Amino acid sequence: MDLGLQDKVIVVTGGGAGIGEAITRVCLAEGAYVVVLSRPSNNVKNFMSQMEADRARCELIPAELSDPKQCESAITTILDRHRTIYGIVNNAGANDGIGLASGNAEAFMNSLRSNLLHYYALVHYALPALKASKGAVVNISSKVALTGQGGTSAYAAAKGAQLALTREWAAELLPFGIRVNAVLPAEVMTPLYRRWLDTFADPTAKLKLITDRIPLEHRMTTAAEIASAAVFLLSPTQSGHTTGQHLIVDGGYVHLDRALT
Repeated sequence: MDLGLQDKVIVVTGGGAGIGEAITRVCLAEGAYVVVLSRPSNNVKNFMSQMEADRARCELIPAELSDPKQCESAITTILDRHRTIYGIVNNAGANDGIGLASGNAEAFMNSLRSNLLHYYALVHYALPALKASKGAVVNISSKVALTGQGGTSAYAAAKGAQLALTREWAAELLPFGIRVNAVLPAEVMTPLYRRWLDTFADPTAKLKLITDRIPLEHRMTTAAEIASAAVFLLSPTQSGHTTGQHLIVDGGYVHLDRALT
């Protein structure tokens, strides 16, 4: 299926590891040019080295996304180099466990800065380019926005806000033909998730406990499955009349009856 993304410039935050890496790969497979915005971690460096070896149409702009000035600078750099931006996939962030008891007001605000601020800042600074291209925005949120989790107030607040911004932007940007949608993962094996599992005395048993509760096939959702949904929502040809939607890709984890497991 041709998603109509050939030669379109797509920005993917956190696009060199985990779900972001998977999104980058699917965009590249569709012929897009991908700009990864990320801290240059070892995972990201290894991924970009592979992209360079493969001569992929992909580049990294290192950025601390919690800093609005760096977000603005990144967008400026992209436009200086490419003159256009078609899509933004807001993906970067991490569940940092800032809860009511485990955090404080300052930590809460710092978490919002890390997990939410750049979603707004990048779209704000890229807005003239998105209007010119009649582009698309995909916000990667989380099932935590719908279910809660306990012990992670700041992350839940950020993820809930991302869903609200998805609907708000979809409404505000209707006159410009810009579509805005969200994808909500639940249990996806990423490097961050793996590190969390490894904090348990028996990671294998913990993983089984989780997958046993996932209704469809009792398995984790793959990063590629999240990526396919996200890139489909970028498509002007296949999802050109889809906006303001929250797409939950989770094997029924959130909405199906636990009796099924």
